[in-house]
Amino acid sequence: MSETRSYPRHVKTDAGEIEFRMMSRADEAAVLAFAQKLPTHDLLFLPRNISQPKVLSAWVNEIERGQIVSLLAVKAGAVVGCGTLVRDPHSWSPHVGEIRMVVSLDVRGQGVGRALSQETFALALGAGLEKLSVQMTVDQQAAIALFESLGFRAEALLRDHVRDVDGKKHDIIVLGHNVAQVRAQMEAYGLPGAVQH
Repeated sequence: MSETRSYPRHVKTDAGEIEFRMMSRADEAAVLAFAQKLPTHDLLFLPRNISQPKVLSAWVNEIERGQIVSLLAVKAGAVVGCGTLVRDPHSWSPHVGEIRMVVSLDVRGQGVGRALSQETFALALGAGLEKLSVQMTVDQQAAIALFESLGFRAEALLRDHVRDVDGKKHDIIVLGHNVAQVRAQMEAYGLPGAVQH
């Protein structure tokens, strides 16, 4: 149904050439350095604070157990983005995956986030997932627009759902993409290749 992605993969962006590769334990220090440079607000829509070494170590353990897949965007040896696909095959929603994505401030608006979101989306399609979700704070307008351009639509607003380090509460928007429904509609119209990576 979809091609198997192979990594590393190189993509040209306005920020220069970006290498996409699967995250492993060897990347832990580089990912920690990346996460610690992110604005705290950007970390709010991730369920855990990845700028903490113990959280990052637990994340790597989940990767090694095959519970999550994380794709790194690397520019000149430094991590500038991370896209993660989370799914729980033992839950009531084994057909659903959640995409979590963060991109470094210094490459935003230069196509890195778009390329990373497309790669992560392709991984989700390759995994045979039928539905995808992504969440972020409501003021992340560029990120919301990026995922809407991939076919995601707003499904829920969670008021006062996260609290930042200063104690201020923020709303979270949840966007969803029904991959199976879109694929079925396109095939009904005779366009089987319409859900591309």
